[in-house]
Amino acid sequence: MDSMELKYGCNPNQKPARVFTESGNLPITILSGNAGYINLLDALNAWQLVSSLDQALGLPSAASFKHVSPAGSAVGLPLSDAERTMYFVPKDRFLSPLATAYTRARGADRMSSFGDFVSLSRECDLSTAQCIKAEVSDGVIAPGYTKEALALLKAKRNGSYTVLKIDASYVPPELETRTVFGITFEQERNTVLLDARALKPIVTNNTILPESSVIDMVVALNSLKYTQSNSVCYAKNGQTIGVGSGQQSRIHCTRLAGDKADLWHLRQSERVLSLPFLPKLSRNDKDNAIEQYLSDDPETSLFEAETWKRFFTSCPEVFTLEEKKEYLKSVTGVSLASDAFFPFRDNIDRAKRSGVQYVVQPGGSVRDDLVIEACNQYSMVMVCNSIRLFHH
Repeated sequence: MDSMELKYGCNPNQKPARVFTESGNLPITILSGNAGYINLLDALNAWQLVSSLDQALGLPSAASFKHVSPAGSAVGLPLSDAERTMYFVPKDRFLSPLATAYTRARGADRMSSFGDFVSLSRECDLSTAQCIKAEVSDGVIAPGYTKEALALLKAKRNGSYTVLKIDASYVPPELETRTVFGITFEQERNTVLLDARALKPIVTNNTILPESSVIDMVVALNSLKYTQSNSVCYAKNGQTIGVGSGQQSRIHCTRLAGDKADLWHLRQSERVLSLPFLPKLSRNDKDNAIEQYLSDDPETSLFEAETWKRFFTSCPEVFTLEEKKEYLKSVTGVSLASDAFFPFRDNIDRAKRSGVQYVVQPGGSVRDDLVIEACNQYSMVMVCNSIRLFHH
């Protein structure tokens, strides 16, 4: 048996707390800091996600986890100029492929990623460590670190930043257990491989699936495998752009994830990219300002009581609801995945409003014909692969 003591459980009053193996050694090593219970839940779920993504696509992968679900996950596809600006990456800064994956994962939903736990599928290099150092997070897990990257991360938060190394060759037992209320549950571990082979059969009239959408759908499926159910994920450019998790109704997942995807697209509009931020404004304050600027809620409006002066050198022009709707009409090429079947076509109708053209879901609803009919109406491509991805 091998064990590791933790600061406390889910809450400070839950002591003592530890993680352990019944046989063999723990596959994780603390290189810096002191891991907590939730930190390790995030780290181990996130590691499974990025390692499966790397295996499926052969691309360096990263994830930003909060409360046992991904705020964002991505593979290392190059950033456009607009994406560099929205992710606060200087035009002259070099980003390694792994650093690009991290930047995408962190940038998917920056508000939710605040105080996250980071996971990397490959050895953390200096470029990636520099990106991580600039953000507010609790820790990182990776299969290794270069000497320079480790030194930089160990200095983060005055040495209290949690840095975990995981044995990439570790294979857990086929059966997994958990205890709830003194009762032990046991099940076979979910080892389903989610690569391009999981994208069949196509059940719609439109059967053209571009390579870019194959990557996006694989990213979305692997993300759902480690997202608290019910869950729906929107993806574009090799990253998640909206994750709706833990909802009791699937349409609420679709709406929540769709609203996040809409914000991701709106953040690339020239109206947002050209906001006149105060020179010394922090990244986190910029995130809050953008969130308020794009909000439709009058109670959080930047334009009440001159709140804008906290963020901007001059009062920005209002981005009206009508203007935002018009901007979003130009959005196309978005992929969507669901961890279980869509019971009604309203999910497809909502997805269409966020530019979804490619859908993957298990199928199996008594109303599959109505859902397929909705996809055909919008010329979408839909896969019904019979793979359910509940995760709790």
